Order: sequence, then structure tokens, then C-alpha cells
Amino acid sequence: MYRHLLIPTDGSALSGHAIAQGMALAKATGARVTGLFVSPAPTPLVFEGLVPVDYLQPDEHAELNARAAARYLGAMEQAAQEAGVPFEGVSLTGEYPAEAILETAKKRRCDVIVMASHGRRGLAGMLLGSETLKVLTHTKVPVLVCR
Repeated sequence: MYRHLLIPTDGSALSGHAIAQGMALAKATGARVTGLFVSPAPTPLVFEGLVPVDYLQPDEHAELNARAAARYLGAMEQAAQEAGVPFEGVSLTGEYPAEAILETAKKRRCDVIVMASHGRRGLAGMLLGSETLKVLTHTKVPVLVCR
């Protein structure tokens, strides 16, 4: 059935649910998992939601992203070990997470993407966009959406 799953994470509780579902699927099918964290490119401003809350030097911002990637991918690696599933973590920097997800799935020959959807609708959905919807629109492989 599936041999190679891609599971992107943003560190949210919903991503945690997708990780659990993905690991169960990988274990049941004997698949391996690539975990993906896409961090934003270093900028001088640090945002909380849509509000700038701090200023960081580019190297400080890069270190913040590296720590987040280590934390999120580390948790995914632990889940893979507990499930007995082969795992590789990938951390990328990019402005468009959906593009990074699609490119990683293609480059690593993943045959399914397991990801969360925050289910934003209305104005929030239009302003923030939906990375899941973008992936669903442009991928050539199946996507398991967890909510």
C-alpha cells in the first residue's frame, strides 16, 4: 500500500494528531516516515500571530528556527521510535510551506502526505490561506487530512 509517508508539522496540537495518525498508518503498512518542518526565512521582526512583538538579528532568528525544528522533529522522531517506524527529519527554510511540502514529497518520492488542517474559514481562511488546501490542489499523491 504505502511505503513512504511525508508528515509536515508546525508544532501545533493538530499537527500532533496528524503525527499520531501518520505513525499508526506507517506501522500498519510497514512504511517509513519523513518528517518536515518549514521555518520562515529570518527577518528582523518576530511576529505573534499577525502582530510584530520583537526584533531579532538574523542569526538569532535562525537559531530560534533551529531550536523549533529540533523540538518538533525530535518529538516526531520519538513517536516513530515508539511505533517502530523508520524516520528521517527534514528542516527547511521557506516563505511558502505548501511549496516546500510539495517539493519534499516529490524529491523524496513520498507516496502519501499526512497533514493537519486548522479548518480556517471565512476571512481568516482568506487572509491566512490554507497550506493544506494548497497541497491538496497541487499534489499528485494522496493526502490524508487530520482534524
